[in-house]
Amino acid sequence: MKFVVDASVAVKWFADEPLFDKARELQQHSLAAPDLIFAEVANVMWKLWRKGVLTDAHYAARGEALRDAPLMVTPVRDLLASAMRLARELDHPVYDCFYLALAVREGCPAITADQRFAAAAAGHPYLGKFVEKL
Repeated sequence: MKFVVDASVAVKWFADEPLFDKARELQQHSLAAPDLIFAEVANVMWKLWRKGVLTDAHYAARGEALRDAPLMVTPVRDLLASAMRLARELDHPVYDCFYLALAVREGCPAITADQRFAAAAAGHPYLGKFVEKL
């Protein structure tokens, strides 16, 4: 099965957070994401490093693991028009809508741990079927 994963899921691959195991299990499937995922997850890892949660070595290792994550990556440029339209439709940030645009394009669910994103999509007549909570 194919899934689009957002940054809230990918972060759990590298940090000891709730739903870590469930997020890791997704790696057994075919996964896709917009290339934005690298910037979003790297920023979370930087914040963890800054707080002292990650050592320099762990920070660097997680960066390498992120780069090598099993993802089929789509440039955000290819999703821009759709993501902007979806953001307007849902009245929700464009960042999340890049993941939703890819899910709609691929005809598969986007998996998220972001409750706000899941709720925004769930309230829509047809987009709700494209977003699932982790």
